[in-house]
Amino acid sequence: MREPASTAAAPLAAAGASAALSRNAFFLVVGQAGTTALSVVLSAALARSLGAVDFGVFYLVTTMTTFAYGVVEWGQNLYVTRQVAREPARAGELLGSAIAFRAVAAAAVAGPALLLAWALGYPRSTIGPYAILLGTYLPVSVVLAHGVVFRGRERMELDALLTVGTKALALAATLAVLALGARVRGVLLAQGLAAASAAALALALFRAVRLPRIRVAAGTLRELLAGGAPVVALNVAILAQPYLDAIVVSKLAPPVVMGWYGAAKTFMGALVTPAAILASAAYPRLSRTASDPEAFRGELGTALRPLLWIGAGAASATWLLADVAVGAVYGHAGFRPAVAALQLFAPALLLFFVDILLGHACVAAGRAHAFAVAKAASVVASTALDVVLVPLMQARTGNGVLGVVLAFAGSELIMIAAAIALLPRGALHGGVLRDAGRAALAAAGGPLLLALGPPLGPAARTALGAAAFLVLSAAVGLVRRDDLARLRDGLRGGGRAARGGGP
Repeated sequence: MREPASTAAAPLAAAGASAALSRNAFFLVVGQAGTTALSVVLSAALARSLGAVDFGVFYLVTTMTTFAYGVVEWGQNLYVTRQVAREPARAGELLGSAIAFRAVAAAAVAGPALLLAWALGYPRSTIGPYAILLGTYLPVSVVLAHGVVFRGRERMELDALLTVGTKALALAATLAVLALGARVRGVLLAQGLAAASAAALALALFRAVRLPRIRVAAGTLRELLAGGAPVVALNVAILAQPYLDAIVVSKLAPPVVMGWYGAAKTFMGALVTPAAILASAAYPRLSRTASDPEAFRGELGTALRPLLWIGAGAASATWLLADVAVGAVYGHAGFRPAVAALQLFAPALLLFFVDILLGHACVAAGRAHAFAVAKAASVVASTALDVVLVPLMQARTGNGVLGVVLAFAGSELIMIAAAIALLPRGALHGGVLRDAGRAALAAAGGPLLLALGPPLGPAARTALGAAAFLVLSAAVGLVRRDDLARLRDGLRGGGRAARGGGP
């Protein structure tokens, strides 16, 4: 007898979803790998040239500006991606209106942002660079606007090209002015010029691929204002966490601690990018299937298994290699306390991987407002913990950064519980909890094995830790042969697309 069409099509649809997700992730991985490598080089150059205290100032004003632009961008990163995915013909109209919106909002936000910094008691040596960066970050935001449109069209290769090109220009400009003896202000001005060049590149790329003509529409501006409102609350809540963390560290710990925190956060930002990549790759498909519970559940499950495996590997590697990484990039002389912060961060990393995907799923399912409320509550809880734990850890260990990491872990537990409660009923299948337990076991295996054995050099620690993780992953069933086959097929598809072929 012939298998019913719907039954026969289901495995094909699942395989197609997995392949599409892998192709999207392939290009985002390529872009993020290049961007991360360039970011680490940039951060190392800044830290070694400026020293821990000035590097702390650079990190602080960067974090404050990122928070301010969370308001400027008004939830567009997720909203525009979703709308372009649903209505591709509106890509040019959405992009043009998004850029105009950001330009007006940047001018409106700058004054209050600087007044807030002054009210918090920051000196001119901090407020001056902050004012520069608030202006020079606008071209970066324009580049990001192009990137979210490319993601909505599932042209992840274009987004990857933009992100790598932007960071490469910033690195080149920074190295040039550092060689001339520039300090924080000179670096920020040089990076602003590089960002303007990147914005011109983004516009040229958009035109080259013949997407709909860029234009500004009054109706679309109103749509962005209304449609982005639920998402901006979520974005601001997310960005408020590092902003408040940085303020607490800068106020309750010596200035040098901010430099250690900036160094640790550079690695933390790189470590969480695989989660952001997978979540971003899955988001367009989650958005399209949000009205179909069974398809939505399938898309979420397809994304969650590889995310748990990669997150477990990243957590294990973070604990094992923190000392080597900090020493190689920043040097132990001025930044050794960042090692302890990274090792403490390792368990929280796996929590973050789960949180970011579930958060994207909540937004795709129309639960952005409720998720933003939950995030705001977790930010309040985390900041309260910061105020207690940063001075406590500073007094006991001389490293207040450890207090921020402990508070972060607590906030991630809150957000995972909230996301599970907010997702549509049945969105998570029964095996998710088992897979999470398998991921925790696989992540802990390498560190426990090495802790029980004799001291080893970096190369041996890396090899043994990686082998333990891979063996445990297979032994506990975290990764199976069909998972690897789907990933391989998806990456092959991504490689064909990169060479100009079809899927």
